Amino acid sequence: MDLGADRRGVDMGPSAIRYAGLEREVERVGHDCLDAGDLAVPQPEATDPVASDRFEGEAKYLAETRDVCTRLAGEVEGTLGAGAFPLVLGGDHSIAIGTVRGAARDADLGVVWFDAHGDFNTPATTPSGNVHGMSLAATLGVGEFGTEEWAVAPRVDPANVAMVGIRSLDDGERVALRDSEVTVFTMSDIDDRGLPDVAEAAFDVATDGTDGAHVSLDMDFLDPDEAPGVGTPVRGGTTYREAHAAMERVGERIDRVRSMEVVEVNPILDQHNRTAELAVELVASALGKRILS
Repeated sequence: MDLGADRRGVDMGPSAIRYAGLEREVERVGHDCLDAGDLAVPQPEATDPVASDRFEGEAKYLAETRDVCTRLAGEVEGTLGAGAFPLVLGGDHSIAIGTVRGAARDADLGVVWFDAHGDFNTPATTPSGNVHGMSLAATLGVGEFGTEEWAVAPRVDPANVAMVGIRSLDDGERVALRDSEVTVFTMSDIDDRGLPDVAEAAFDVATDGTDGAHVSLDMDFLDPDEAPGVGTPVRGGTTYREAHAAMERVGERIDRVRSMEVVEVNPILDQHNRTAELAVELVASALGKRILS
């Protein structure tokens, strides 16, 4: 899916991650792995970004995003119902709307959101109209999204949502996040406390009174020197080792993780598939891989 972003290329992210050896690494960690393939997604060239959107162009391709995310939510719910762990590959971050809704259909769900950006815009505040910058707001029913049943995950309490690595917010997002119950750990918090401590605190937030947590990993969480193949890079992100430390904390609590996604790998902007390979490494760490194991 690349309907939610301005820069083309993230639709090839899942293929790049597969090519980088995801299935092999998951199996090396000790898990069976079944690749369910891609969901069909309309191409931007085949549709008008505003023709079917009721927000007057302030949320591009919203109808198409609704269709894809509705189907994705069903896939995630079905995977959990079958006793398996859904690992969703993006694509732009708008797919989180479907992943989280599916994972929360029969559970009180917390969310740990690793990202450089807030993704907390709404059609009224967005400077771009890109839905990947609205995905968390949509999931929580903020603003105009409060009436969008397909997007909202009603069993996700904002008090159980923690964002980690934030360093780029639009003005409207900043106000909305301050007024919300979402916990935001910025890069300054990471500088002050260290990423392992921040990741632990984020998981405490997400698992406090919930049935488990969803982990959303946007690869622009890392510094662009580490992960160059992302659509919206922001300097000052986490290092290679810090990102692994964060995912290792996820792995320590994997019994409380219901679902995970990795998003925003853009092979067009990458260097020798470096970002996709790093995504595979980080997923492996989240699923339990360690230096001595």
